[in-house]
Amino acid sequence: MPEEKKISMAVIRRLPRYFRYLHDLIKMDIKRISSRELSERMGITASQIRQDLNCFGGFGQQGYGYNVESLFNEISRILGVDNRFSCIIIGAGNMGTALANYENFRNRGFDIIAIFDVDPRKIGGTVNGIEIMSMDSLEDFVKEHKVDIAMLTVPNTHVTEVAEKVTSLGIKGIWNFSPHELRLGNGAIIENVHLSDSLMVLGYRLRSAGY
Repeated sequence: MPEEKKISMAVIRRLPRYFRYLHDLIKMDIKRISSRELSERMGITASQIRQDLNCFGGFGQQGYGYNVESLFNEISRILGVDNRFSCIIIGAGNMGTALANYENFRNRGFDIIAIFDVDPRKIGGTVNGIEIMSMDSLEDFVKEHKVDIAMLTVPNTHVTEVAEKVTSLGIKGIWNFSPHELRLGNGAIIENVHLSDSLMVLGYRLRSAGY
């Protein structure tokens, strides 16, 4: 199989969609599916599906299509779903609380083990059974626990400072929910999530459709 680092990020970002749709097909007890049938469900072309999957060696058979369970398992492996990642949330506001309450993270291999905040009114409480701890204890916590990912739900004005802090402690992955497009030059792997961008795209589509 080609090295995954050579695969375009556009293809990588489509893999979770394949994962979700194939998971639904398994629950419906569908054993095999053609690229055409899958394209009709996903709303992308059959050609695009074949091109995407061929980046990883291709998994279909001409005249048969794809074995749903085998393809699901292979995409799961590519995405590292069988791996477990330990995560912390920094910022126990509305977004941080929502993330802590989202049960599907654990099903996808992401275990939230602690939440950190600076507000003394929140420290010592819990969200979904996860303790909210003081930011002052972050360094000691990271020394004692393996932490792979920090989910940042802090104000825009503090996100760079917090990101530099967590990466200095050896945390390599950052999931950034602030409006700031976070970039660090220290080798950290960053995913910037801009929920308002998606909402504005939806607004554009509604206006374009005359609604």
